[in-house]
Amino acid sequence: MRKAKVERKTKEVDITVELDVDGKGNADVETGIKFLDHILVTLAKHGLFDLKVKSGGDLKHHVSEDVALVLGEALRKVVAGGKGIKRFGSAYVPMDESLARAAVDLGGRAYSIRNLRLMQPQIEDMKTEDIEHFFDSLAQASKANMHITVVYGSNEHHKVEAAVKALALALRQALTVEPRIGDEVPSAKGVL
Repeated sequence: MRKAKVERKTKEVDITVELDVDGKGNADVETGIKFLDHILVTLAKHGLFDLKVKSGGDLKHHVSEDVALVLGEALRKVVAGGKGIKRFGSAYVPMDESLARAAVDLGGRAYSIRNLRLMQPQIEDMKTEDIEHFFDSLAQASKANMHITVVYGSNEHHKVEAAVKALALALRQALTVEPRIGDEVPSAKGVL
């Protein structure tokens, strides 16, 4: 049962995330930011995660950042030392004129490299800087290496959507149980 529930309540936000990485891609998401909801639903659908997110907060920036932090913490709890998982994942995804790639290492070292090639200050109802910060906060809280790049594209929405789909596929691959290693940790050190 690779599930986690994480809550975060501060003076700025009230967030609950439930994550099941062995789900079917079902999502029930309410953040108050329509484009963030779209990102989360897309991540769940293509990662085959069942995801519930209930969120409220004072500012869109705080909500988008803290949703990523809570989701990242849930992901870290699910990884729980990395026993039996593949650990690494990568994917390329086209979205019409856009192409994105993502590479992930769930090895316990937080690092985010992202180049979304975004040119506008806002996409739908979400600031571009909040979209970029979402990916950074997710990597930080999940203690994962996440390298996300839009190779090319001209439509801002398509660039982000391709990046999210690539990340979802990379995470799904990295979280896949590898039967050949049993409950071993995929690291020469023996720990993540």
